[in-house]
Amino acid sequence: MARRKYVVGNWKMNGLAAAIGEAQAIFAAAQAHDGVDVALCPPFTLVGVMAAAVPGAAVGGQDCHSAASGAFTGSVAAPMLVDAGASLTIVGHSERRDGFGESDAEVRAKAEAALAAGLSVILCVGEPREVRESGGAIDHVLAQIAGSVPDAFDADRLAIAYEPIWAIGTGLVPTVGDVEAMHGAIRGALAARFGDAAQEMRLLYGGSVNGENAAELLGAADVDGALVGGASLTAGKFVPIVEAAAALG
Repeated sequence: MARRKYVVGNWKMNGLAAAIGEAQAIFAAAQAHDGVDVALCPPFTLVGVMAAAVPGAAVGGQDCHSAASGAFTGSVAAPMLVDAGASLTIVGHSERRDGFGESDAEVRAKAEAALAAGLSVILCVGEPREVRESGGAIDHVLAQIAGSVPDAFDADRLAIAYEPIWAIGTGLVPTVGDVEAMHGAIRGALAARFGDAAQEMRLLYGGSVNGENAAELLGAADVDGALVGGASLTAGKFVPIVEAAAALG
């Protein structure tokens, strides 16, 4: 089944209002590649600014709370993201799982809240280096899939991003064979649980993706796009990744 390529930039805790010009340049360049879906997830302070600056662009959050409102100082609810102009959000990024101790159950609750609010979701999974080296990477990730993925969703509104923790921001990249093996295992687990709907879900790879390695990674079996960190902060580095996705059709 042919699935549209999906390239998403995660700006993490980077970007002030002056960076909106980079977002405008990215989305302008993306218009030349209408076979690729492109989204940017800036810090919450820029979601509304970016959505207003580039009407119709896919702008997202980097996280959301599982509650729609309440006494959760410093948190952002999914309806707030929608109100700010977001159309998607990331949940379960390894920097949230590891740095903030988020469990699979919490990630699942956040995904459910985001979907209920009308957002699309990119749900992240991935293993630390010691698990990869011990040979337990696939079992680790499939356990995250089992615990984090909601039971009910529209397949075109939920994407899974596999991001080996040891490859994020390190310059280290797994072999294409390793990526294909992991994505194949994820697809198989989703198919066993959801049947034909699993074939509609897009699986993204994340972890030190750049213009030089994008074509090889995006051309791997069952890789439908990329979740990009540092290289998404400027058009000069991000657009070549979009172009690599477009060339693959």
